[in-house]
Amino acid sequence: MDLFPSLSLADWIESFVDWLTNADVIFDSIDALIAWILSALTTIMDIVPIPVVIIGIPLLTFFFAGRKIGLSLFVFFGLLLIDNLQFWNDMILMLSIVLAATFISVLVGIPIGIWMSKSRTVEAIIKPILDFMQTLPQFVYLIPAVAFFGIGMVPGVIASVIFGMPPTIRLTNLGIREVSSEVTEAADAFGSTPSQKLYKVQLPMAKTTIMAGVNQTIMLSLSMVVIASMIGADGLGDVVYTAVGRNDVGSGFEAGIAIVVVAIILDRLTAGFQLKKKK
Repeated sequence: MDLFPSLSLADWIESFVDWLTNADVIFDSIDALIAWILSALTTIMDIVPIPVVIIGIPLLTFFFAGRKIGLSLFVFFGLLLIDNLQFWNDMILMLSIVLAATFISVLVGIPIGIWMSKSRTVEAIIKPILDFMQTLPQFVYLIPAVAFFGIGMVPGVIASVIFGMPPTIRLTNLGIREVSSEVTEAADAFGSTPSQKLYKVQLPMAKTTIMAGVNQTIMLSLSMVVIASMIGADGLGDVVYTAVGRNDVGSGFEAGIAIVVVAIILDRLTAGFQLKKKK
């Protein structure tokens, strides 16, 4: 005999999801907006000729990532390898998912982080939610994404946003809280309004920490591409997923190496922007 009656948690959640899916207008609008962002990013990246990208990205890396010739050569040959393996279009699709997820995470996450830094009550409410988001197994993120948006690229972006946004929120909050109290008191003494203090003192001084959060968000979004391919997201993640399903070790490793090359390029570029800001 059970000591406590069994909770119908699954039924409650399904009822809640059914109730939410009645708000078709909201989810259709979000779906259309994300689809438009994906289409715009893919079109922009497709416009630029491949040789220009293969030469331009290493130059960008050289000037923004500490003028390291070895790193620039790695980026150059890495992009050549991706093109040689016929993965260029898959890389564009994967990048559109990662960049869309990062854009939405920054757009939503930074204001929430600022709000947390201004109120201990808001911080106390949002922190457990962020803990929940970061400790939930990655596959679980696919369930609400599929329930509300079906399968395809859009739910892949949604799952990546949920998984990748917490670092941006946390580090924005941390960066603003770490600004010296003497500096904020000086801003108050000179008669700065709250918005002037935020935009001219606190955010500029917290930029390095905020960029570290954005860097982590990009990396976490990138780590979701293979898992998101299970719900129909195209790109290099889909190549890996298909190769695993067919036990095609060679193709799986080729696509995996291409993902690693893209991850290193994005990481070094965003880290380079942080170094530049420190100087």
